Amino acid sequence: MRKGSAAIGRIEEILHAPLVVEDSPTAVELKGFEHSIEFKNVSFSYGDQPVVKNINLVIPKGKTVALVGSSGAGKSTLADLLPRFHDVTEGEILIDGRNIKEYTLASVRKQMSIVTQEPILFNDTIAGNIAMAAPTTSPEAIEQAARTANAHEFILRKEDGYATNIGDRGSKLSGGERQRLTIARAVLKNPPILILDEATSSLDTESERLVQEAINNMMQQRTSLVIAHRLSTIRHADEIIVLQKGCIVERGRHEELIAQNGFYKKLVELQEVR
Repeated sequence: MRKGSAAIGRIEEILHAPLVVEDSPTAVELKGFEHSIEFKNVSFSYGDQPVVKNINLVIPKGKTVALVGSSGAGKSTLADLLPRFHDVTEGEILIDGRNIKEYTLASVRKQMSIVTQEPILFNDTIAGNIAMAAPTTSPEAIEQAARTANAHEFILRKEDGYATNIGDRGSKLSGGERQRLTIARAVLKNPPILILDEATSSLDTESERLVQEAINNMMQQRTSLVIAHRLSTIRHADEIIVLQKGCIVERGRHEELIAQNGFYKKLVELQEVR
């Protein structure tokens, strides 16, 4: 009883917590993504602790930008600002030239899919998890999304195929299988903007190969912001942003950064030594 009472108290505390990010009374719907995302003099602090400092970055439609740096450099925080998990402390983020605070929160997030290091899955069937954002989707569309995510073959090997229940948080699947299901879900949603947060960093070599191939399939014709743990996965990014202590210290394509003989090259060499 005591444990149950404590749990209920915690749930109520969460439900009644004040909203950190809210829609403006005059917010309009973002109906589509046309040409660019811009971080303009963006800074963010947790309380008195600055995490991201004066970031200026433009991501043209259809391009891939990668964020790299040591742990704690501000990569995930910077990516979290785009779907407004937090609001900027200073500066502004623009989509198609307009501050994202002027759009409704739901319509901004509708334009995006996020694949993180830890897959978010539910105690449901494989098909149900893939179709989470579009529950009326046809079986054919679900299968096509799974094929794009390199998931179709392993799904067919399951006893009940797409009707297989995967358990709480996908406990009946391997790490690579769970990640490919979240990618299939993102493919099915078919957003113009992707945020990939170290999506392969916890996988073994073979699973990483399959997941990375699925990610490459998904990124085609989409605008992507990628947080990279394994630098080999972002060699072909249109621009690589190197962060240290919340600041941009280097930027450019892979070959350009290697030629600069700076912090990025050291990161690459450290991974190659391992």
